[in-house]
Amino acid sequence: MSDRLSHLFGLDGKVALVTGGGRGIGRMIAEAFVAAGAARVYVASREPAEATETGCIPLIADLASEAGCRALAEQLAAREARLDLLVNNSGASWLAPFDAYPETEWDRLFQLNLKAPFFLTRLLLPLLEAAGSAEDPARIINIGSIAGEIAESQSCYAYGLSKGALHQLGRMLAKELAPRHIAVNAIAPGRFGTRMTKGISDDPARLARDAAAIPLGRWGRDDDAAGIALLLASRAGAYVTGATIPVDGGTSLIAG
Repeated sequence: MSDRLSHLFGLDGKVALVTGGGRGIGRMIAEAFVAAGAARVYVASREPAEATETGCIPLIADLASEAGCRALAEQLAAREARLDLLVNNSGASWLAPFDAYPETEWDRLFQLNLKAPFFLTRLLLPLLEAAGSAEDPARIINIGSIAGEIAESQSCYAYGLSKGALHQLGRMLAKELAPRHIAVNAIAPGRFGTRMTKGISDDPARLARDAAAIPLGRWGRDDDAAGIALLLASRAGAYVTGATIPVDGGTSLIAG
């Protein structure tokens, strides 16, 4: 890589935290940050094995409550004086018919997908402010979903609604935190091979039908998630804030 490209897309010296970084899209992003030269990449996960396998620094965390968010923030503050990159990736989904969608899952998804990013961001604000400058702001990247941008429930009501709210939270925070030299953006993935989509990916016929319905004709791959995250985390994305970027192969052009 040339010096110019290293300057634009490298993460030399950066400190990052990726929640839910032990698997799925979080893992794709965490490993990309390491490859781009970040000094330290922490991954927060409920399961130690998942966190350790990424080759990053594991932090065991349960973000199902504000207290859990506070415990994670305190762990990080005990190790670091600044935080350059925060990726709010932890989340959950639940599928059920409209007339039987359970309140317990509604509340659980809104906690993990919306409240946890809100409270964790607030708790980590001092570390983010310590890292940011006018030329190189600290970055918050919220991992939303294309389900939060389209008008199709796919029987995942609380998931799509909580992700749409997360996108809006990002826009609000982008405006509020810009004077503190913090940029806030969201990635809205479409289909990727994760635990949430295992029911489709394990069925070859269903997978083929699903991919054929996407304008670009395939699901997202590791590099697709890693590339957009590196853009937003690096110097190349230093002048971007308040954006929600679909990474969906064009699904949002035809859905909803």
